[in-house]
Amino acid sequence: MWICIIVSLAVVALMKLFPETIVGIVINRNDIQITDLALEYLAIICFSYVPFAISTALVGMLRTIEVVKITMYAALHTLVVNIGLNYILIFGKLGFPALGVRGAAIATLLARISEMILVGLYAFYIQKEIELKPRDFLVIDRTMLKDYSFYGLPVGITDAQWALIGMLKAAIIGQLGGVFMAANSIANSMANLGTLFTFGLAGGAAVVVGKAVGRGDYQTAREYSKTIQIMFFGVGLVMAGLVFLLRVPFVSLYGSSSNPEVYGLSVQLIAILAVTMIGTTYHASCFVGINRGAGDSRFVAMVDMICGWFVVLPLTLLAAFVWNLPLPMVFLATRIDQCFKWIIAFFRLRGNKWIKNVTRESSVS
Repeated sequence: MWICIIVSLAVVALMKLFPETIVGIVINRNDIQITDLALEYLAIICFSYVPFAISTALVGMLRTIEVVKITMYAALHTLVVNIGLNYILIFGKLGFPALGVRGAAIATLLARISEMILVGLYAFYIQKEIELKPRDFLVIDRTMLKDYSFYGLPVGITDAQWALIGMLKAAIIGQLGGVFMAANSIANSMANLGTLFTFGLAGGAAVVVGKAVGRGDYQTAREYSKTIQIMFFGVGLVMAGLVFLLRVPFVSLYGSSSNPEVYGLSVQLIAILAVTMIGTTYHASCFVGINRGAGDSRFVAMVDMICGWFVVLPLTLLAAFVWNLPLPMVFLATRIDQCFKWIIAFFRLRGNKWIKNVTRESSVS
């Protein structure tokens, strides 16, 4: 919890101290209109990172002790509140003024605060699996901190570096024009919807595998691994098919049909996304679910780091500025790792190196 809060506060500080620099990384500075809107949005939205960090820490803790319903409750709550407040504050409904971009940022901030309150009430006063009080977070267990740093830090580094890589990819796309930015944004929205179910299941897989490894039942962990891999391959095929079939009506929801260039490019990007999603779903089940659940987080961190910095970013740069490939091919370069990481995951799980029991019989403060 403390690590999450400290990191989120550091990010907020960066956003407030250097907003023009950060926005300038991902948006062409010559596009003054979009830059001004981004700065207005960023000034408010950055404060949502702190309540989101607290909620995420609590949900992650509860998930590991099999209290998983709150994840669904919180997601649905935040979705409904966010969409409702966006509608009210952006367009000025129910007597509120039309705030536009500022309204969108305020809506997300309020949704994250309400999510934090909901998760906090559930964790401290409703769930009965573990006795938890706010004062418990004032005590730091040094042994646990050491274990967490060794096994948890690679996970944090992995996710942080992927966020940085995502920002750099967005920066490349931002230099290729507003049409590509808009189409990529629509495609990413579809990707988030298409993988939301996947990563939720992967989190559940981590709990199941982690329990088996934690009690030393490695044979059961291997059996779980095989079943999960087969299941997620099937899920990947289904989700990829749905994304491909729904690409046209989904793009139409954005009103982009009034801009044929954005509309056509968005449909192409989502078609590419659908194909790569099969690999995404499979390796997510392995890396996010099985490997992390079994304590193999350092291997996952290494693979993600190598793929991101030595494959994805160089290929995207070459595709965009050296080879001058068509925009759909540049988009494919940003997701090229999804086409082969599943192979790495498949062979990693064939042996026993991925099973690393990280539990302790007791902890000494």
